Amino acid sequence: MKVTVRKEAAGHYSIYVAKKDLEARIVSAEQPAIWGGKVELDNGWTLEMPAMAADTRLPITVEARRLGEG
Repeated sequence: MKVTVRKEAAGHYSIYVAKKDLEARIVSAEQPAIWGGKVELDNGWTLEMPAMAADTRLPITVEARRLGEG
């Protein structure tokens, strides 16, 4: 699914899923820069993020795979 990743002013990452009209904050990530691993959202979803450079400019729309809930 296509998701838009952005970094909030407080330094947290958030994800917007247009098809679901969902905005959620990333609460944990396998990788420090969130790319190339699993991330957990505050709504319980787990997404597999694509591998990208740690300094990728945000916001950016990427293809992520939903792995499940809670």
